[in-house]
Amino acid sequence: MPVAPSDAKARPTLGARLFVLMQYLLPQHALSRLVLRATRSARPGLKNYLIANFVAHFRPDMSDARQSLPHAYGTFNAFFTRALRPEARPIAPDPDIIVSPVDGTISAMGRIHGSELLQAKGHGYSLAALLAGAPDICARFVDGNFATLYLAPYNYHRIHMPYGGTLKQAWYVPGRLFSVNATTAAGVPGLFARNERIVCLFEDGAFSFALVLVGALFVGSMTTAWHGEVTPRTRRACELKGAPGASLKLPKGAEFARFNMGSTVIVLLPPGQAEWNAALTEGSRVKVGQPLARRRST
Repeated sequence: MPVAPSDAKARPTLGARLFVLMQYLLPQHALSRLVLRATRSARPGLKNYLIANFVAHFRPDMSDARQSLPHAYGTFNAFFTRALRPEARPIAPDPDIIVSPVDGTISAMGRIHGSELLQAKGHGYSLAALLAGAPDICARFVDGNFATLYLAPYNYHRIHMPYGGTLKQAWYVPGRLFSVNATTAAGVPGLFARNERIVCLFEDGAFSFALVLVGALFVGSMTTAWHGEVTPRTRRACELKGAPGASLKLPKGAEFARFNMGSTVIVLLPPGQAEWNAALTEGSRVKVGQPLARRRST
């Protein structure tokens, strides 16, 4: 009996199942440490080889980079986390507009149903799992809104503020390092609440929003503006602190973090205070500074 197109799409192929199974078996953190060392090497032969192969395979757009010559970078990581020209990502000026914090693709977007978020068809996860507890913070986003933004390898990998705010809390959550592509998201239940991640809570008066930076296979390192590099060596959650007593207030569009390899950012907004840009759907590509949502008038 033929399989209906919708059913065929819903069923993972043998290749997809094997790809996901392989990730369960891999020494994820050990591989990420090896990649970390290789991508930080300044040896011309190695770094130029890595950069040349990356450019040939992924064809990143270098036209908006501050340094457009790939081999001019001192390491592969410097190339991967390259800065853009100041005018390359204009920030939507309307003070009520919440902008995209990254260049990437919307893999999921919508309402948080109670405390449940959608990961992929047939898979969800809870706010408590994503934020690793923190019930008072979870309560702020119950019945709120979320957007999951996937960064492909060819994307720009610095993360910017979607809205102006003061950092209130930030913490690292230990976990696995599964890939975060669509195939893995469809095959690993609770993926974004299982991978290691950094949670950042910001406030602008009574308005709260959170950004969750999700690590992935070969992404054993993330960097924040106030803490520096986060290369976890512990299985325990920990707070990410900056200068003692410092209050970090950042304007919309300011860079505040970066992935040292590609991954995913999840934006959490409180209930009743913002609505998504109706022109965006799952699969839409976005760039830093483009309208993602609008704050509602209070």
